[in-house]
Amino acid sequence: MGRLFGTDGVRGQANGVLTASLALDLSVCAARVLVDHGEYTGSRPLAVVGRDTRISGQFLEHAVVAGLASAGVDVVRVRVVPTPGVAHLTDALGADVGVVISASHNPMPDNGIKFLARGGVKLDDALEREIESLMGQPWQPPVGGDVGRVTPYATPIEEYVDHLVATVQPLRGLKVVLDCAHGAASVAGPRALEAAGATVVAINASPDGLNINDGVGSTHLGPLQAAVVEHGADAGFALDGDADRCLAVDAAGQVVDGDQILAILALGLRAAGQLKDDTVVATVMSNLGFVNAMRDAGVAVRQTAVGDRYVLEEMNAHH
Repeated sequence: MGRLFGTDGVRGQANGVLTASLALDLSVCAARVLVDHGEYTGSRPLAVVGRDTRISGQFLEHAVVAGLASAGVDVVRVRVVPTPGVAHLTDALGADVGVVISASHNPMPDNGIKFLARGGVKLDDALEREIESLMGQPWQPPVGGDVGRVTPYATPIEEYVDHLVATVQPLRGLKVVLDCAHGAASVAGPRALEAAGATVVAINASPDGLNINDGVGSTHLGPLQAAVVEHGADAGFALDGDADRCLAVDAAGQVVDGDQILAILALGLRAAGQLKDDTVVATVMSNLGFVNAMRDAGVAVRQTAVGDRYVLEEMNAHH
């Protein structure tokens, strides 16, 4: 079998490349890796499973849950939650693995499966290769009381929103437009900003399973730019379908791209004395202008391979 995992999990056209049977087999193999390593803390490993708003996420979620539980993993279903929310809940609930069913900013016909390790971080390449190596191999499934239990989780959005609000300063007096891309943050995003004190104009927050990322969100900033100007907002933010990426526009509707957002955050933290070693970590995709601007401001830049896992690894290595 060829390489299944890309830089961000397994992706492809839902029910084309990414079938229910593939989702089930992948989940069984991921569970077997967990069981073989024996590093889980309870009587059985625990998994948190969430998804975005794509209609295909419904059948893929059931396949993933079935695969995990059939291999002896207890599963907590958090349903539609942003990818960072699944990561947070994986950590907060002490789960051994998290699973996100999403194709992020990709169009609706696509979907994907991403596995998270304990703590809500991405699996390393070695574990992904180990999962792939088990695909199609015979195994002895558990029976009787050794199969996993499946439980719906009552308050995933509420707990994630509380977590987000605890990380920011009060936003009272600010008016913000949020483009939710008809995706996983359509509820959590506006609710978190409002709870932090902002006045929020939410746009593209009516998912129907088919309209995710469709001409809206972080890959199509026109609707956000127009809405910020129309509503006289202080700023606007555009998320993608699973809310793991963000672009912004200023009060005049001008785009504030990823490097500019990173620069604003780095300089703000540095001014507050909270930027460790006066250093920011970015991938090699950040442009030279960003690197030069940081250098001129006295901020060092460490650059990594493309992928947020590599950024996190570099940050943790120098924590």
